[in-house]
Amino acid sequence: MLADWFKPRTPAMVGVDIGTQEVKAVLLSENAEGYQLEGITRVALPKGAVVDREIRDPNAVATAMRQVKAQMPKSAKFGAASVSGSTVMTKVIFMDASLSDEELEAQIEIEADNLIPYPLDDVNIDFESLRKDEANNRVEVLLAACRSDNVDARVDALEAGGLESRVIDVEGYALGRSFKLLAEQLPGAGVGQVVGVVDLGASITTFAVIVDGETVFIREQAFGGEQFTQSIVSYYGMSYEEAERAKVSGELPRNYIFEVLAPFQTQFLQQIRRTIQIFANSSKYENLDSIILCGGSAQIEGLDNMLSEELGIPVHIANPFAGRLRASEVMQQRYGSEISRYMVACGLALRSFEPWHI
Repeated sequence: MLADWFKPRTPAMVGVDIGTQEVKAVLLSENAEGYQLEGITRVALPKGAVVDREIRDPNAVATAMRQVKAQMPKSAKFGAASVSGSTVMTKVIFMDASLSDEELEAQIEIEADNLIPYPLDDVNIDFESLRKDEANNRVEVLLAACRSDNVDARVDALEAGGLESRVIDVEGYALGRSFKLLAEQLPGAGVGQVVGVVDLGASITTFAVIVDGETVFIREQAFGGEQFTQSIVSYYGMSYEEAERAKVSGELPRNYIFEVLAPFQTQFLQQIRRTIQIFANSSKYENLDSIILCGGSAQIEGLDNMLSEELGIPVHIANPFAGRLRASEVMQQRYGSEISRYMVACGLALRSFEPWHI
């Protein structure tokens, strides 16, 4: 049930982010300068196909996945996806460092049985050693578990699109991993800084805190760009599709800034403030040094400037092209304005270049 302690490096995988409104996918290769963008695409999903990160219409997702695969290089054979939401549990536990790999695995099964509120036969479990405390002869281990039906739905979606599933990750950690591509946006490449990476999606906001390249905190909140769209629908009597088009094109009534945008910004600010407070209360850090904003709703007008002014923290829109991601001129021109929405997919694709753990 548990993965082997060490796994060989996996082949290049397409990182597939199955969201509420669309499937986003990225394929990367590694080079001396960083990473090269080999493939990138997104395919819209019909409304209701994915709700609260649960796949409700497998056929619709499978159709989207086949379109994704068709737009990737023909050499792409493997995929990585992620799980999130209430069926995912992560916890750092402390184990005796003198245990062998087999003893550690057996002990973790016992710990998991005590920590997880589901029968172990109904969950997938994996773990990863984080750091060793030599003084106390203990090792920190990250334990991750998820309901098997949630994992299986992602595996089925990948395979329906013609991709062999190699990794099912935890979305918050995939987001944190994308910081490898973004660090150079920050002074000193973020070394020694406490950085929050915030993915503002359609229905979920995912928050990851990175310190010296390590993801030390993740949190999800049921808040996203759909609230903004629904406000437009309610306030101006538009259909959902009309509101989405108006939001993207900016063709909204002149007073929408005060009637719709400002209330949404205030709600988002409250969500971020609360998460920073929870992080500070649960760690040795009092605040963040900077925030990187990404996701499909990250470029809502003035959101980054508002957060920076209200929080007193520098806020940047994610742009991996200004970091360690390289791409052809055509790709940069086509995706430069929307690359920030692909950070979870990038984090999943980056699993191609590290050992296979959680």
